[in-house]
Amino acid sequence: MFKKILIANRGEIALRIIWACRELGIKTVAVHSEADKDSLHVKFADEDVCIGPARSRESYLNIGAVIAAAEITDAEAIHPGYGFLAESAAFAEVCKACKITFIGPKPHVISVMGEKAKARETVKKAGVPILPGSDGIVPDEETARTLGREFGYPLIVKAAAGGGGRGMRIASDEEELIRVFPVAREEARASFGVPDVYMEKYLHDPRHIEFQILGDSQGSIVHLGERECSIQRKHQKLVEESPSTALTPKMRQKMADSAITVARAVNYENAGTVEFLVQDGQFYFIEMNTRIQVEHPVTEMVTGIDLIKEQIRVAAGLPLSFTQDQIIFRGHSIECRVNAEDPVSFTPSPGLITSYHPPGGPGVRVDTAVHSDCRISPYYDSMVAKLITYGNNREEAISRMRRSLEVMVVEGIKTTIPLLLRIVNDADFQKGNISTSFLKRWYP
Repeated sequence: MFKKILIANRGEIALRIIWACRELGIKTVAVHSEADKDSLHVKFADEDVCIGPARSRESYLNIGAVIAAAEITDAEAIHPGYGFLAESAAFAEVCKACKITFIGPKPHVISVMGEKAKARETVKKAGVPILPGSDGIVPDEETARTLGREFGYPLIVKAAAGGGGRGMRIASDEEELIRVFPVAREEARASFGVPDVYMEKYLHDPRHIEFQILGDSQGSIVHLGERECSIQRKHQKLVEESPSTALTPKMRQKMADSAITVARAVNYENAGTVEFLVQDGQFYFIEMNTRIQVEHPVTEMVTGIDLIKEQIRVAAGLPLSFTQDQIIFRGHSIECRVNAEDPVSFTPSPGLITSYHPPGGPGVRVDTAVHSDCRISPYYDSMVAKLITYGNNREEAISRMRRSLEVMVVEGIKTTIPLLLRIVNDADFQKGNISTSFLKRWYP
């Protein structure tokens, strides 16, 4: 097992990794920008290294600075968390060259699954259903127009090198396709460094359901059930839960088998997520995230398995600490992302938190790095906290989420708490009648 791990991230996920390392008896190194020098992940790590100015390109995305911090502190491994360098094959390659263990999948796997068009091709060969779409990159508008006539509309243009809603544009007809195609390419270039895009058939009201998988270096791959992530705004998830109300036992098993098939197709090691769209009783692979997910706590709540500790164990060459048959699913869990944003306009609301009081009580978990007199920086993600509830059934998980949102205090900035309360009080949400179009009723 490792003696010291550097955490190449910030905020709540950096703290989450620190807690797992403490339980495993592993020392931690926090890296931070100048803007984060007083952050909690810096306070609670055993060591800390400043790696640059506030802007992420000069700090958290600076591969040379992160590697230098690992080398001067004698860290044996680096946990990238999510975001920043978590899905950078180049970073994983540099770690390997420097004989530092990257806590994640192998670099070539990150590369294959990170290039969305290549991932589609790999998954299609493995026999897992994908949405009708282009075979690889769409190089120009003329090719896009030809594909539009072949597959019909609506279509979605997607950045080949990324995700998170960036570089995505929907076209309802050929005229709109010609208009949005260059926009998607430019967004892809700005966000991911390359303008490559591909195209898929667009589904109007699907459900977004993903499966958590774990693999070790001995060849074992398991799934830890699904997470429903359908409530989104501009492809950014707001509420996640496990299990999904949409799946029958038969379909759940079929999708789980497909998720494992995808993982086996690339000899996957460590934690990953296979994402699907579900509509009219059919499911389609859309992408694989080669990292831990923001919403991993709901899986931990219903399985009782610490995913971060398993990531570390697997990276150290140890086998998974359980088999598929030993994973037991109990109860229901929901996660709400509390962001520093206006709940109506969604404009960012950075600033000083003047008062903070997290909820508590049975079945309530709060993953956060904020506190009173802490400042939400304009340089990074706007997340304030992840509020997670657990119940013996969905109704109990919802009631605990409702009372938790009602008593949660975050003052000094605007947050999405009012919107999240509106969602959990909505009759359709309570019945499980949701889709990726859920919020369009309120924000067309």
